[in-house]
Amino acid sequence: MGIHIIKMPDIGEGIAEVELVAWHVQVGDTVAEDQILADVMTDKATVEIPSSVAGKVLALGGTVGQVMAVGSEVIRIEVEGAGNLKENTAPALVDTTQAATKVVANTEDHKTVAATHAAPSAVASGSGVVPTRPASATVAARPGQTNTALVRAPGDKPIASPAVRRQAWDLGVELQFVPGTGTAGRITHEDLQAYVARAAQAQPAGSVDQRYAQRLDEQTVPVIGLRRKIAQKMQEAKRRIPHYTYVEEVDMTELEALRAQLNAQHGKERGRLTVLPFLARAIVLAVRAHPEVNARYDDEAAVETRFGAVHLGIATQTQGGLMVPVIRHAETLDLWACAAEVLRLAEAARSGKATRDELSGSTITITSLGALGGIVTTPVINHPEVAIVGINRLVERPMVRNGVVVVRQMMNLSSSFDHRVVDGMNAAQFVQRIRGYLECPATLFVE
Repeated sequence: MGIHIIKMPDIGEGIAEVELVAWHVQVGDTVAEDQILADVMTDKATVEIPSSVAGKVLALGGTVGQVMAVGSEVIRIEVEGAGNLKENTAPALVDTTQAATKVVANTEDHKTVAATHAAPSAVASGSGVVPTRPASATVAARPGQTNTALVRAPGDKPIASPAVRRQAWDLGVELQFVPGTGTAGRITHEDLQAYVARAAQAQPAGSVDQRYAQRLDEQTVPVIGLRRKIAQKMQEAKRRIPHYTYVEEVDMTELEALRAQLNAQHGKERGRLTVLPFLARAIVLAVRAHPEVNARYDDEAAVETRFGAVHLGIATQTQGGLMVPVIRHAETLDLWACAAEVLRLAEAARSGKATRDELSGSTITITSLGALGGIVTTPVINHPEVAIVGINRLVERPMVRNGVVVVRQMMNLSSSFDHRVVDGMNAAQFVQRIRGYLECPATLFVE
């Protein structure tokens, strides 16, 4: 039997580090050749690490959420034959259980020594006698207290650090009734937590309305995988880009009537249309007059690259987090082709099957919260782009048309721009052009 080490492969494109997001095997499992061992994440995509051999898993090279360098050890597998690791060069595996036990034992020893040295300090100088608490301090425990520790008598002030006193204040606990286990009866954080726990257990069932019950639970959620990549990208965008947000109200009544008619006539054969294909076409036409918004900005070189092609990013919510699949050459697609591409890319992103090419290379982005879109949002630009267009919720509102109050279907466009390269006037003109196309949908098809 030998040991075979599988190292992190070179994924290409100059990637030096990846994040370990999932293990599909554990120590002791038997794996087959080509079986998926783990998932790692690059800047844009999740990559599966297969096994090149069959055998038994001996050790894992990292934990979920750990950033690993290309070429580092991923896993150790016991295989038939010699393997690729010589026995004399294999480092000894550390028994983490024994190590943890040893650390705990050492900690307890130090605590014992510290307590031994602290005891003489409690002896009163000059008398050589350890002072005792007066008899008046021996009183009955507070109702609900189940331990045998004695509480303080009225007037006997509790000893506690400012941090403990602050915590007790936040919890609404009277320190007078909290027994202290520290030096000279000092109240520690552990004493306070134990007191609160005992009080909760001693509370009769049904005596407190659970709707107003005090909660002390906490949950730690590691930010890993796609969620970490999203956090890094949003932080980078807000740190580097001076955002300018412009909000405009759009009358969608005519467009919604056209959309309903097209869906009724061609929905079964060609698929149903949403607002997105119409907005995509409006953006394609608007950027021809404003090429500065269909661009990327290299802030290191101070160079703006304007594109003739419209590679339209569509912000899509998935179970793992926000992803932005890209509609390539949106300028070449009609309404139904655009709708089909949006549906295909959204399904690929949600299922985790979207490729790197499908998740990169956008020149301008659309974001939408659908029916939950609110009335105003402040979209974050997809760095290094310079513009993003956001759709808000479609609502019916009374509007004045030709001196008459009528009900219209209104929607707000919330768009953000990179103020370094897109002036406020240009941004407003770009949004107004989109508004013109949407309010008069016939202009989407007449040039």
